This record gives sequence, C-alpha cells and structure tokens, in this order.
Amino acid sequence: MQSFSNKADIADEGVWPIRRRRILDWLVNDTRGERFIDNILVEMCEKLLAAGVPVARATLHFRTNHPQWVGARILWKEGLAEAKIDTFAYGIENTPEFLNSPVNAIHQGSEEVRKQLEDTTDGDEGSFYQELRGDGLMEYIAWPLEHTFGKRHVVTFSTSRPGGFTSEHVDFLRDLLPALTLVSEIRLKNIMARTLLQTYVGPHASEQILSGVTTRGSGATVGAAIMICDLRDFTAISDLWPRDDVIHLLNDYFDAMSDPIERHGGEILKFMGDGLLAIFPLAKETACLDLLQAIREGQTSMAELNEQHVRMGREPLRYGVGVHVGDVMYGNIGSRRRLDFTVIGPAVNVASRLESLTKEVKRPVLLSRAFVEMSGCAKDMDSLGTFPLRGLGEPVDVFAFPERLAA
Repeated sequence: MQSFSNKADIADEGVWPIRRRRILDWLVNDTRGERFIDNILVEMCEKLLAAGVPVARATLHFRTNHPQWVGARILWKEGLAEAKIDTFAYGIENTPEFLNSPVNAIHQGSEEVRKQLEDTTDGDEGSFYQELRGDGLMEYIAWPLEHTFGKRHVVTFSTSRPGGFTSEHVDFLRDLLPALTLVSEIRLKNIMARTLLQTYVGPHASEQILSGVTTRGSGATVGAAIMICDLRDFTAISDLWPRDDVIHLLNDYFDAMSDPIERHGGEILKFMGDGLLAIFPLAKETACLDLLQAIREGQTSMAELNEQHVRMGREPLRYGVGVHVGDVMYGNIGSRRRLDFTVIGPAVNVASRLESLTKEVKRPVLLSRAFVEMSGCAKDMDSLGTFPLRGLGEPVDVFAFPERLAA
C-alpha cells in the first residue's frame, strides 16, 4: 500500500548517520570537482549498486527559477551511462497527473511516500505506479530534499527486487539524504545563478560576470555588428490598450525579433522599454551575415504577427532597425552599487541614430556603409544617399533593404 508519513512516523529521526559508509564520505568529500548534479546522481547510483543496494531507478525533482520551466526531473535507470533531464513548463503543476503524484505529495508536506508496486489491488491501474510496474519495478520511495529558506525538492528510488527494499536498504538510502541535500543545493544554486544571469543579461555577459568581471569600468573593447530595434507608436498603444494587452503585445514583438537574433549567434544586451540592443561580435567571421539573416527572419515573424493583428481588427505594428559596425566598449558601467553590463561607444550611437532615421525615410531597416561593405551586401541593398546624423560630425552613407523585402 502507498503511505504518506509524517516526521513522527520515521524511526530514529535526528540520528545521523545510522552507519557511516564510503558513499557518504564520497558525497561529502569527493564531489567538489563535479559541477553537474546529474553526473553525481549517476555515479551515486552506481556506487549504491556496488554496495549491494538494488536501485534500478532514481530521480531528482527540482523546482527552478527559469522563465520557461517550472521544474526539471533528472532520471537515472540501471544500465544508463548518463541521466536523462526533462523540463516541465508552467501549468503542469495544475494538471491532475501532477496533483495526484507522489512528488506533489512531498511538496504538500509529506515526509515519505512509499509504494509496494507488487500490490495491484488499489485501483491505480494506468497511473504513474502502473508505468513503474510495467518497467518491472517492485517498490518506489520518495523523500524530500530540504534546501534553505523552505525550498523543498524531491529524490526517489525504485527497485526491481522481489519484495522491494529491505529495511537495511532503506536505512542505507535514508542515510544519504542530508549529504545529498547539501550537494544538490550547491549545484542547484549554481545553476539558478547562471540561469538568472543568462535570463537578464545574456549568455556571454553572464559568463563574464560569473568569471569575476564585476568591478565598475572592467571590460574590453570588441569589434561588433550592432543592431538597435524600436517599436513605433508604442506610447499611443500603451495609453489606449489595457495593461495586460500591452504586455502581451510587447512579449510577442520581442519574441519575433529576439528569437532569430539568438538563433544566429547574436547577444541581446538589454531591452529598453519597447526597444532592444543586440551585438554580433566580429570574432565570428559570419557575424554581419548572421545579423542580416536574423533581421530577415525577424521581419518574417513580424509579418506573421501583423497578420494576426489585422484579423483582430488592429493596426499592424511598425518598427525601426538601425545597423552599424565598429569597436565598442563592452563591460560594467554604472554607479558604485548598481552596474549594467552593456556596450557604449560611437558605433552604438551611429546605430541608434540610424534607427531614429527610419522614421524620416520611411524604411524599417537602415544600414551604414561601413556595415554594408564589411558584409559584402551592397548589391542587395538600396542606397538612400548621405545623411547627417544628430550629434555626429560626419554624414553617413545609408542603405536600406529593398522595399519588396522590407514590406
């Protein structure tokens, strides 16, 4: 039968370890060099088998701070050299499958979920437990991993041994929990720190920050193709539309423009209201061509988004993109206590002015001669002539996508 136990039901609580074992010493002392918890899970299960604990399946379930995923499961099965990692989108926590799961029981406060899978008389045929039976498993146990600040995650073990785990096996596994909690929390916090930094400052900037580039003024001069994009008439939209509709519109617009940038190796450094700043470092030979392809795909996505708007009786969204190439200062800028990892320099200013110029010349994408020459795309672009740009000394030769491609 399945059991949901409270702390008072677990014998010898507070006595740890019941018996000191080599695997505990390994978890505490010899996993420092391993960065990833999935690798630790695999090696731990292999060590359990070598010690005579008949583990055939084990999982770790973590809640994450990720913009797309509410959580992740790391799954190991006997015979696998690597664990399988599955992510779960927001909303799964409201499904019947999750609400009736042992993992949810742990999240709701149970200290143990234990199921003898040989018992097929409890009416749960077709459930999660039936899937485990189909894999030949005989017993399933789930326990919480209590991280700091009340963050509760889950570890599970299953066996294919007839009769399930013995009491000695269960004591052995339960002895691992405090050490596994500490080991997993360290790795999970490292993952969360990296994920949060990647989410808010981008992958390259996040790696720079994690590697210690955190002092004001630190950074480097890099050559980059620069792209600045801005949505037109956003002030009027934000004044007239309901708040939630405005947020939804912005997210759709940024998805349309951002996904191609990231897909082609660009890095979005910041979202500025209804605008974005992205660079394609010239360390990659195809950076300029990658930027052009990202714009083309972004335009296609925007056209599809505008078709939806027209069907809904809304005006199509308009936007402007300015593109230039040159050296930029890439690093930490700001006050003593609040920094921004971004790019500055004359090349960024040119891209910004070109984006503003799109309003005057009525072409959505404008490129400088410097960029066009470096990318070798002059024959594919319309030359619009030379324009003075506000705040800049020399006029700039300006090019645009052909109108048939810019529509």
